Amino acid sequence: MDTPLSYDVDASPPQHSRIQHGNGHVPEATDTPITPVADSKKSPSAISLRAFLLGTAFGVSLALTVVQLQPPLNPLWRAPCFLVILSTFHFLEFYITARYNPPAATLGAFLLAGNGYAYNVAHTLAFLECILRNYVAPRYYAEWLLLQPFNGFLSVGGGARVAWLTLGLIMLLGGQGIRTLAMAQAGTNFNHLVQSRKKEGHVLVTNGIYGWLRHPSYFGFFWWGLGTQLIMGNLVCLVGYAVVLWRFFRLRIQSKSLLMTHLLDRC
Repeated sequence: MDTPLSYDVDASPPQHSRIQHGNGHVPEATDTPITPVADSKKSPSAISLRAFLLGTAFGVSLALTVVQLQPPLNPLWRAPCFLVILSTFHFLEFYITARYNPPAATLGAFLLAGNGYAYNVAHTLAFLECILRNYVAPRYYAEWLLLQPFNGFLSVGGGARVAWLTLGLIMLLGGQGIRTLAMAQAGTNFNHLVQSRKKEGHVLVTNGIYGWLRHPSYFGFFWWGLGTQLIMGNLVCLVGYAVVLWRFFRLRIQSKSLLMTHLLDRC
């Protein structure tokens, strides 16, 4: 007959419960704590690492931009300046999401990955055109691309340079401001991914900036993208960005409108 399990009530609680089975075998207990599985998409360490890297890229690129703007002016200041713009954009994407839509503040909110092949190619080509025009072949860039009429724009010392840079800066800041404001006003109704199902509490935002623009976040990103290329002085990528972004948002708005109509009809 098995001996029943008993405890000494005067002794300290045992660290491990040793339960003796009928066959006389006593299984080994472990003191390894059981921890819940964390959501990898909201990992604090992964989020802080990405924020740190973006901040580092911003600081280093800003310093390089300022140094290269000192006399004698180095036209390659535009390349690190582009990194300043990109790091700021990606940080704001996450920050505004975390501030106004905390449930959606995942790693994907940085928009550093999953943007598609075209997004990465576009920025890579922007860097390459900048380097080609300002460093590799600055004297032949306009001739190769039949852009002689734009020499005032392409030249570092051209009279139109300040005007083009000013226009690009206005487009950049205006586009970023409109997109950021749209995300903030939409709050939990904003998502970087087009939703195929209506979530609880989701409403169609029609006030604020959404009373003036139906898709202000797309509108802002479109002009932000064109502004970056004016600042970079990239005529080829300026045209390319305009065509690709226009086509992308046109198709996205069409599909989004169909989904919204379907979801609202079901309500």
